[in-house]
Amino acid sequence: MTALTGPIAGFSFAEDIQFNTEVLDLEDRSNIDLGQFARGNYIMPGEYEMTVRINKEELPEHKIAFRAADGDAGDSLACLSPELVEEFGLKPDATAQLKWSADGQCLDLASLPGTTARGDLSAAALYVEVPQAFLEYTSENWDPPSRWDDGISGLVLDYNFNAQSQHLDGGQNSNDISGNGVFGANLGAWRVRADWQARYDDRPGSQRGAQLDWSRYYAYRAIPSLGAKLTVGENYLTSSIFDSFRFAGASLATDDNMLPPNLRGYAPEVTGVARTNAKVTVSQQGRVLYETQVAPGPFRIQDINEAVQGQLDVRVEEQDGSVQEFKMDTADVPYLTRPGTVRYKFSAGRPSDWDHHIEGPAFGAGEFSWGVSNGWSLYGGGLGGEGYTAAAIGIGRDLMQFGALSFDVTQSSADLEREGRLSGRSYRISYSKSFDELDSQVTFAGYRFSERDYMTMSDYLSALEYGQRGWQNSKEMYTVMFNQQFRELGLSAYLNYGHQTYWGQQATDNYSLSLSRYFDAGRFKNLSVSFTASRSTYNGIQDDSYYVSLSMPWDGAGSVSYSSSVSNHQVDHQLSYYDRIGDHDSYQVSAGTGDNGHSASGYLSHRGDAAEMNFSASYQEGRYSTVAMSVQGGATATLQGAALHRTGVQGGTRILLDTDGVPGVPVHGYGETTSTNHFGKAVVADISSYYRNRLSIDLDGLPDDAEAIHSVAQATLTEGAIGYRHFDVVAGKKAMVVVHLPDGSAPPFGATVANDRDQAVGIVSDAGSLYLSGIQPGGEMTLSWDGEQRCKVTLPQHLPSIDHAWPLDCMPLAVAAKNHSTGQTLAQH
Repeated sequence: MTALTGPIAGFSFAEDIQFNTEVLDLEDRSNIDLGQFARGNYIMPGEYEMTVRINKEELPEHKIAFRAADGDAGDSLACLSPELVEEFGLKPDATAQLKWSADGQCLDLASLPGTTARGDLSAAALYVEVPQAFLEYTSENWDPPSRWDDGISGLVLDYNFNAQSQHLDGGQNSNDISGNGVFGANLGAWRVRADWQARYDDRPGSQRGAQLDWSRYYAYRAIPSLGAKLTVGENYLTSSIFDSFRFAGASLATDDNMLPPNLRGYAPEVTGVARTNAKVTVSQQGRVLYETQVAPGPFRIQDINEAVQGQLDVRVEEQDGSVQEFKMDTADVPYLTRPGTVRYKFSAGRPSDWDHHIEGPAFGAGEFSWGVSNGWSLYGGGLGGEGYTAAAIGIGRDLMQFGALSFDVTQSSADLEREGRLSGRSYRISYSKSFDELDSQVTFAGYRFSERDYMTMSDYLSALEYGQRGWQNSKEMYTVMFNQQFRELGLSAYLNYGHQTYWGQQATDNYSLSLSRYFDAGRFKNLSVSFTASRSTYNGIQDDSYYVSLSMPWDGAGSVSYSSSVSNHQVDHQLSYYDRIGDHDSYQVSAGTGDNGHSASGYLSHRGDAAEMNFSASYQEGRYSTVAMSVQGGATATLQGAALHRTGVQGGTRILLDTDGVPGVPVHGYGETTSTNHFGKAVVADISSYYRNRLSIDLDGLPDDAEAIHSVAQATLTEGAIGYRHFDVVAGKKAMVVVHLPDGSAPPFGATVANDRDQAVGIVSDAGSLYLSGIQPGGEMTLSWDGEQRCKVTLPQHLPSIDHAWPLDCMPLAVAAKNHSTGQTLAQH
């Protein structure tokens, strides 16, 4: 072994490889070019698109320049640019000791002792080994801030429309359409957004007409150096201590999403039971956060934005006209912080209403959490304005095998015109624990008690508006979310419990218990039985539901199930069949009977490339027939291209994938595939912010005339970013050709062929024969040997049959350029 080191990058090369050409069955053994294969790890000088791997971590593709090494060894070395090194995630002291060469464009690896780099053309990868002591913290799916990508500039428009038409047997018809979404623009690190919601009502007894509201205007950006998010405009106070309210102003807050996954909080979760095909709407203070169509049975909505905090209003509109309404409080995990670090949130502005009008005095709010030691955290904060102040202090404790616990006290003081100064306290205790040995998890458990004269900022603003204090101040609140697995029994249990009492108003409750079990019964395998019971009490109205189902697989992906539900003392029985059609479509048909007579329903879901669509229809004997549909999707436009697509979080993070203009290429993130459009673009929206996302081409679904040179990419994007990744895809026919030089001889065995995009499309074999891919009518290919480009072939405008080898002439570069120029001149005349 001989070792070469240099100022650009270090490699260890094997000795030159000696090929025994006598074993090759060639007509002309003297006309061979195997020089590029004769040196271990040799890469011809030039630029190459390569995936970069730092130790075991993979970075996105970069253009890597390889330069000739010093001396006459004939080797090449990789140039690691400052932009690439910035993504390594080096610690500040390691960054300070870096040295550069080639006018500051290439890293001198000797400045990081123990660091090596090795290129591999066959894998299109550059392998860099860096001692772990030089690197910041990383985890399996999380990258340090130096690798975060703000994406590219562009426009986004996300939408969600729901439409329903109902015919009552009495002759009345009703129609309604509702929609909500986000319109915005990305400019560098800034995300400018406007939330909208619309409704058209044509129901008897309603005020007919259309209404469009722009509910919020705001802009935000990530500040990685602070681990924080800056938001300006109309916003909702996001606080782990104080209740949420709407305001216009600015906020700077440590963003938990920037933390490694194991240190992040929990997103809100909404559960319930639908008796029929139903529309579920989740809103907060009049703003629609989520709206979707669900099939009959239990539902569990888990993809609400993690930034949402406070009380949620849930409305379930059944197709039989009945409505369930209840409130849910989002859980906040115990406020614990890593030792030696501080998390904070600051907000300032003035409260505003739904119509963008300022109401109430200017205020300022701030809170912090300090990791005092390995097990203790201290947290607190204050909120104040003219006439209202609140202050809180709390302590959190990591109890190790006993979970995590926090306790805090908040004191409020409010000046009211009629009642004078009111002061009160609120006490809260929160708990979270995973019992791995018992296969159970207390996701969140909390209790809060508020004195009669304790007022939140929302209570105070309401008192200012109406001139007196309201009579629905919160008194006590209990919240529990619990999971339990009984693996020996194959049983899973999930409990969600919420109970809230008020000073001067009836209590509200929300209970949900789900049990499910998989089992075998004789020759029937993988049967499942589930039971769900729920109760909601709101404004004195109690709504109880019980649902039990038995399901068994049927003919592959299909399943047959029987279910029985009891709601408001009405009993229904249903027999259903569910199946999938390919990877993007599923349907369910049901027939049933109950206290209200016979019924039938159908539900079809389609996850298309441009949108996700759901269709449903219901019939109830003697009462009504209903059809409904929902369409959810988005449009993203950038200077790199545009596409319609499915959506994840509205206005959220997404990535534009480019397949070199090749249409019909199936790409995906973590969900179903999406095929590129006519322009070779696709947008994938199932992307998590600050999380290492993996994107890939489904090689099994590639069109016959396409070949992916690079099929995997990854990205770690800041919130709301439009990422961009390019896949190297060769499109065109494949055929055997025979290449001749002007003197009638053949190019040497081993000569390489590249298209006009410098993509390798073939290697010359004996007597100039060549299996060529990516053939396009009138296209040009370049042949290289002995380390240089030698000649060009021009493909015919009308491609011959692929049943036999085509003859092609390879013209010297100067002649080819002259012919190309002459052809252009003739074409112009």
